[in-house]
Amino acid sequence: MFPLDLRIWLNHFEYHAGHPRSIPDGLPDLLTPEERQRIASSIATFQLGEQSEGGTLLRAAERFAGRHTISSLVRITELFIREEQHHAALLRAFMEDHGIALRSRDWTDRAFRRVRRLAGLELYLHVLITAELIGIVYYRALEAATGCKRLQVLCRMLVNDERAHVGYESHLLLALRAGRPALLQALMRSTHRAFFACTASVVWLTHRSVLRHSGYSARSFLRVCFAQYAFYLEPVTPRWRSKNLTTT
Repeated sequence: MFPLDLRIWLNHFEYHAGHPRSIPDGLPDLLTPEERQRIASSIATFQLGEQSEGGTLLRAAERFAGRHTISSLVRITELFIREEQHHAALLRAFMEDHGIALRSRDWTDRAFRRVRRLAGLELYLHVLITAELIGIVYYRALEAATGCKRLQVLCRMLVNDERAHVGYESHLLLALRAGRPALLQALMRSTHRAFFACTASVVWLTHRSVLRHSGYSARSFLRVCFAQYAFYLEPVTPRWRSKNLTTT
């Protein structure tokens, strides 16, 4: 049996499935021509990344749940996929209202989907958490790149949901990592950091018009992305706790 209690995450996703976030009515919704030109291609790529039927992830979760006797994992995964699809719908509605063309394909999205198809649940989670950690930084930058109140509130909503997703994913990944030999843990961590660095660099190159306008250089964007990575995936044992453990 997998040594992790997922009830808190099941409760979280069940609650939000019954109370989905929505944009309040009456918010100012002016997007200037300059802002539209700046963000159109970028937001279309992220909207494409948010929409997925989630079949590969769900099948991986079903296999993992069956091996480790975690019945709640499948339900959590279903609700997680539904929430991602809700994000895609919110972004799509905004784009349609402002005449921003939807995108049906993008090479970065295709690359992520191909990697995920080859993955079991653990590798899938590594890919997923990479996208969402970088997405948190991106949506904050998008909020700063516009004066449109509707888009700003939408970005805050997405960041709040993505932070919960990352909390859930890191909870699973750290539990999986803890059961591995130290050398294997170090190898997996270094491999994931390299993948994360490559992905963040690609995001900088393909979305730099939005990121630069929000005050990021390539170096500062990577630094903030890695700060998010370290917070969720490289927890530090407090010094007082470490001292107590070595003296008892």
